[in-house]
Amino acid sequence: MYENRSKELALLVLAISQLMMALDYTIIFVAMPSLGAELGFSANHLQWVVSAYSLGFGGFLLIGGRLSDLLGRRRIFMIAMVLFGLGSLLGGLSGSQLMLVIARGLQGFGGALLSPATLSLIMSNFEEGVERNRAMGIWASMGGVGMSLGLLLGGVLTSYIGWEATFIVNVPIAIITILLAPIVLKESKLSSDKKHFDIAGTVSVTSGLLFVVYYLIQSPVEGWLSLSTLPFVLLGAVLLIVFVVIELRSAEPLISFRLFRNRNLTGAALIAFLFSASFGTLYYFLTLYTQDVLHYSAIRSGLTFLPLTLSAFLGVKLLNRMLAKVGVSGTIASGMAIGAIGFLILTQLSATGSAWGVIPGTVIIGIGQALVFTTMFIAGGTGIDPKEQGVASAIISTGQQIGGAIGLAVIMAILSAGLGSNATLETMKPADLNQSIHTAFVVTAIATLLGVVVAFVVLRKGKNTTADKTNVTAAH
Repeated sequence: MYENRSKELALLVLAISQLMMALDYTIIFVAMPSLGAELGFSANHLQWVVSAYSLGFGGFLLIGGRLSDLLGRRRIFMIAMVLFGLGSLLGGLSGSQLMLVIARGLQGFGGALLSPATLSLIMSNFEEGVERNRAMGIWASMGGVGMSLGLLLGGVLTSYIGWEATFIVNVPIAIITILLAPIVLKESKLSSDKKHFDIAGTVSVTSGLLFVVYYLIQSPVEGWLSLSTLPFVLLGAVLLIVFVVIELRSAEPLISFRLFRNRNLTGAALIAFLFSASFGTLYYFLTLYTQDVLHYSAIRSGLTFLPLTLSAFLGVKLLNRMLAKVGVSGTIASGMAIGAIGFLILTQLSATGSAWGVIPGTVIIGIGQALVFTTMFIAGGTGIDPKEQGVASAIISTGQQIGGAIGLAVIMAILSAGLGSNATLETMKPADLNQSIHTAFVVTAIATLLGVVVAFVVLRKGKNTTADKTNVTAAH
């Protein structure tokens, strides 16, 4: 009885950490118009509130997994919670654009350490089989549903307290989790005589991605061939090439490129990228629609996302049936196709409409989102050596985080290309902004359809057998 209670508390702590990260990713979207106006962000620079987190998270995920294995999963989990809580506190106290972006980057770095540590702790704290499968199901549900709930909570906090509360809310959660972790979580780590963290590889890939995304964000404003932006993409490309060279020569590389010979892992990473570039950007543009086109308050805007949250719960309930009937590739393809239908429905939103017009599209998208999110981790864990499951999971999560940053930047670049030389989304009339949002949803629909192709062409076919489920749990 005592052991069962201890495991339930362990699962609670791990589930809360996943929910907090998922909430934090989307809770900021409803607050962005308010903090943007107060801190003087332009529409293009406001993207950095999202991109700084995504790049910090994605850039350090791989080294986070290695640190977790060598130094101890519970220890890194607690350190990560401290960093995440500190970043949240700094964000809530921010009085300038730079301070807020730094805070978001620190949150992202904390999340990069937290995610692989959490997944490894599930492996070590729960027995393989039914027990671990249940734990993984709850963990995955917290991720998919948390993204939707974040928007609702963001509206409540922004309306009644202020945008700062969307950051401060994480602080007590982090403190409680840090206090409970050493009591309910068992420590685990791999033995190794050498503790090589591949700092050079981490610095080169993170810096390279940072420069490339900065170019994508700034070029629509400064010009695609402007001397103020072009050097950034060139330097970014060089750094990414350097990263590849470092990894190929390293005795203990951050990424073993041999892993990408596994079609399931490669496909899952691509799916994660496309998932975040499409489903992940929904929140930004739907918030623009509800607040800047319909002129809803933050709380009313947040309530608009409630159908999305409820349908995500429904999608989670359907997941096991889908896996049994059509397998991993079929479930991902179905989720992506369902998402495409939802995005195309949202292209019919009217500048003089209401929240009721949002419901059909978001309900459909919520179901698709839930089907894809969990299953892409299932796909990536198939056929991977148990010793490399942590790295494989980190690769998928990296694709997810970078996809969100680059996806939003690319869509903004497409929208900016169609505007006048001095026009921005923030200066557009509601009817014109509504049309731009339609264009964004068309682009996201195309991204989801690409996901359908990847699911069928790259991922191996086959239903989710019992053996596959064992691999699923190992993947996390």
